[in-house]
Order: sequence, then structure tokens, then C-alpha cells
Amino acid sequence: MKAFFKVRDVAMVHALAQELEPLPAEEVPLPQALGRSLARPLAAPADLPGFTRATMDGYAVRARDTFGAGEISPGYLHIVGEVRMGQAPEFSLEPGQCARIGTGGMLPPGSDAVVMVEHTRRLDDTSLEVATSVAPGANTLGPTDDAARGQELLPRGQRLRPQDLGLLAALGQEKVVVLRRPRVGIVSTGDEVVPVSAATSPGQVRDVNTYTLAAQISQAGGEPLPLGLVPDQANAIREAADRSLENCDLTLLSGGSSVGTRDFTSEVFLSFPGAELLVHGVAVSPGKPFLWVRAQAGHLIGLPGQVASCLVAFYLLVEPILERLQGRPALPFARFARLPAVLARNIPSAPGREEYLRVSLDQQNGRWLAQPLFGKSGLLTTLIQGQGLVRVPKDCEGLDAGEAVEVLLFPS
Repeated sequence: MKAFFKVRDVAMVHALAQELEPLPAEEVPLPQALGRSLARPLAAPADLPGFTRATMDGYAVRARDTFGAGEISPGYLHIVGEVRMGQAPEFSLEPGQCARIGTGGMLPPGSDAVVMVEHTRRLDDTSLEVATSVAPGANTLGPTDDAARGQELLPRGQRLRPQDLGLLAALGQEKVVVLRRPRVGIVSTGDEVVPVSAATSPGQVRDVNTYTLAAQISQAGGEPLPLGLVPDQANAIREAADRSLENCDLTLLSGGSSVGTRDFTSEVFLSFPGAELLVHGVAVSPGKPFLWVRAQAGHLIGLPGQVASCLVAFYLLVEPILERLQGRPALPFARFARLPAVLARNIPSAPGREEYLRVSLDQQNGRWLAQPLFGKSGLLTTLIQGQGLVRVPKDCEGLDAGEAVEVLLFPS
């Protein structure tokens, strides 16, 4: 065993990731902010909506003028005008008066409620019959119902969703201060790996990890930078890693991170200025051959070459790093929904390591059954057939059929 081999458990890797500083902030136009992380908490610069507005088509009224009104004994009000959309009313309501108003219109002074149009009957140009009573505030939004000036609406690190952009637009925010996206270089290694376009010979496989990793990075909010295929040669690996460090915050190299006679990744990573070995091996399956070196110019990550191991190791160990760089807690499976299910069969496991097993899902008798998909880490089909992962704790000898489990659903 090599002297620098440093095996960690999963929780320790997450703790190391939590120590990272988020990336610097930048200002972007609102249309480009989707999926970005807020660099600072968002407080309302003004009340929202800022005035009392109708939420239904009908008539602005003084609520007290409708008390006692009903189908059998309607009330009668005098129509004094109509509220123009997008304009402040130039009149106010006196006792016994009302005004026509549309959804979103500003209530005139003196009114405090809206009677829905379906509960009224217009008798003539100035007379209205009201067949219901309303309470103050009925069918309206108050000036601060959405937000009050100074109120914190979104926390720092919030990944902006479409509804968040809508809120920003309502507040007049044409630009947003967000954290810079993590730039992630991708290098695939292996003398047996060939480009996707190549016709394979016996013993060769096409490059899969570059494409799965690029998609995972994009899902996680990063900017992938594929840097091509690299043979199992120390000089070639160093040259690719050096190019990545010049342009990226994080470098992902798949393959060459385990302890073997042709695995040069750890030596290469540790040859960079200021390099510090944080992790070399994690007590988890799949994904044990995980390497993390912090260098002066950026972070260097070695991932397993087998596709299933590489994919799971990203979600479990790399995604927390990307989350932290974007100002959020260093948590794995950030975009995975959780689904309660029952195991369809036993899952054997070796104590001392966490295990993440692919499962397919089937609904029977009103509950979800999780069917384990056993297979080696180089199989793509178990990933395609599976809808998610089930975690087996490290101090557990396995899970039994019929046991309740939580399925981590693959993001779509």
C-alpha cells in the first residue's frame, strides 16, 4: 500500500467539502439568472404589491355597506365609477357607494373589499344589487401581503427557480448578484478508451464518462469543460491537468485513481505547487477509488473509471463540493427526490463501508417496491433500468426483503 493512501468515510469527505469558500460573485441580467445561486440574501426594496388591489372581477365596496346582504334580502349600492387598470383611481367611495373593478385594479380610497361580480346584479347605470356580504379585505391583496420593505425573501445560496425570477421581476430587479458558476474540467483516461465516433476494436470501449460527467456538472449548476481523452501516461495526465487548472476551479479525471501499477493520477496531482492530499479512497461502494488533492491553483479529483462507480461517486462526493462552491451546504444528492418504498428482496452487504445499490420501482397494492439491480460497476444497463439508489449503512450486514427504505430518485 502506498504511503500517501488516505481512506476516508463519506461523512469526512462531506466535512472537508463544507470547509471550502464559495466562489466570487458576479452580476448577471435577470434572464440569465435561472439556476444561479444568490450571492447575498434578497430583501424587498419596497412593499409588494405596494397598494391594495383586487383579486377578483367585481365591485369595490365598503364592507360595512354589505353587512346583512344575501340572496333573500339583497343590499343596494350606488355605482359612482370604474377603476381603470394600471391607474390610481381619481375618486373615493362614500357610504353606500361602489365602483366597478377588474382583477389587479387598485381599490379606490374609502373601499376595503371587493364583491365578486357573480354575486351582484346591475339594475341600471348607477344601481347595483348585492346578494352577499363581505368582510374587510375580502378578494383583495394588501400593500404588504406579498412582501414588506426590508423583509428577507430569498436566502444567500438560493438556487434561483422560475418563480424566484418572477419575484425579482416584480421587485424591479433587472440584474441579480449571483455566485460565479464552478468551472469543471473533464479528462477521461485509459489506453482502452476511444472517442464516441470511433469504430471499436477488441479490448476498446467508447468514452462514456466525459458525457455523463458533463451532464451531471450542468445539472449541478457548473460549467463543464471537456478536455479530451488521455492515455495512461504520467506526462499526458499532467499536461491535461495543467490545462484544466489554468481555466477551471475543479478538475475531474476519470480512471487512474486506484492503487495499481499503471495508475499515475495521485503522483501527478501531488506534483503541482501547494498540493495537499485530502482523500485517497472512500469507504463506499461503488466509488471507493476516489482521489481529492487540493493544489494552489485549484482542486483535482480522481474518479473511478467504471461508469456506474463514476456516476454514483459524482453524486455522492463531487456534488457536495459543487454545492459548497455555490454557497450552499455540502450535501450529496442535492437534486434527488426521496421516495419511501419496501425492498422486494434481500440486499447483502459487507460491514465497514456504505453501499449504494441501483433499484427499479414497481407499485403494488398502493406501495412502491424497490427491486435491487445487482450488477458490476461497468454495466450501463443497471443505470438505465434503475430509477434510483438505496443506501446501505456502513455498519450494516445488509437489508432484508420487506424492509422500509428511502429511494434516492435519479434526477430527470
